[in-house]
Amino acid sequence: MLTLTTELLSLRTRHPFIIARGGQSDYRTVMVRIQDADGNEGWGEAAATRFYGETLETVQAALPTYAAQLGDDPGQLEAIEARLLAALGGNAAARVAISAALHDLVAKRAGMPLCRWWGLDPAAAPQSTFTIGLDTPDRLRMKVAEAEEYPILKVKLGGADDLMVLRTIREATDKELRVDANCAWSAAQAVAMLPVLAEFGVTLLEQPVAPRDHEGLGRVRAAATIPVIADESCVTARDIPPLVGKVDGINIKLAKCGSLREALRMIAIARAHHLQVMVGCMIESSLGITAAAHLTPLVDVVDLDGAALLAQDPFVGATIHGGQVRLPDGPGLGVVRR
Repeated sequence: MLTLTTELLSLRTRHPFIIARGGQSDYRTVMVRIQDADGNEGWGEAAATRFYGETLETVQAALPTYAAQLGDDPGQLEAIEARLLAALGGNAAARVAISAALHDLVAKRAGMPLCRWWGLDPAAAPQSTFTIGLDTPDRLRMKVAEAEEYPILKVKLGGADDLMVLRTIREATDKELRVDANCAWSAAQAVAMLPVLAEFGVTLLEQPVAPRDHEGLGRVRAAATIPVIADESCVTARDIPPLVGKVDGINIKLAKCGSLREALRMIAIARAHHLQVMVGCMIESSLGITAAAHLTPLVDVVDLDGAALLAQDPFVGATIHGGQVRLPDGPGLGVVRR
């Protein structure tokens, strides 16, 4: 029988991480360990986000229910996933921690890195962005300096001083800039911002309007000359077909879609509709980031800087050197404890 145990992780960012919905410095996630009868162990991380209806407490409450559904064969990934959903819907962050731990365990038992077990080439991963959150001019300049090794910056907008943020960052660097408004604009505001984004050389716009405003996304995309990517509007695979024609791509985050299997389904469905695919993250340690990083050979855009924003990371896993994602070569996720 597979057994599940948990550990609370306390994480702190180097600076308060501020987006249009607010910000903080301290985060708590849950490490999940799944062990088989032979003592082999797989790890995963649950990074709950209140925006998607989860908290640390809901994760901790859901995991015992899910633990009773694991059975004794970690290789039955689809069947286990179905049992988890049948036992308790929602709770995507809790479920993906189990999914990551199972994938880690199965690939470890096979003696292969997860991406290789999937048949992927880790060298095919695109470069990752580094996120600059909303802040004062002095702190924005400091953050840009700290991100010196990253060739692409993702700029959070949607506050009261968007023009100042763009001007300050552009004056500090000539790097490629991408923008994420985190649902903060109306469609009219987003369309009005497009010439401003062009002025500052922005190359991509992520989730400019509210999650359910598909019509607004379509209006922005029709007026834009840069790709428009859906994030909060696209949680699982079933959200993709209604977005076709409204956006240029989708952003997959494990903590919102609920499993690595679901992430693979989302990639396949997006490709079938000729959409770009981005993989993003929450503020989480290298344990959660590395699970997502194993998907990067399949995607176009990478934003996996969640662990890079931390003051201290309790794990060593996927790294980003000069912006390039580098996957560990150990079996499974390849993550080790510091």
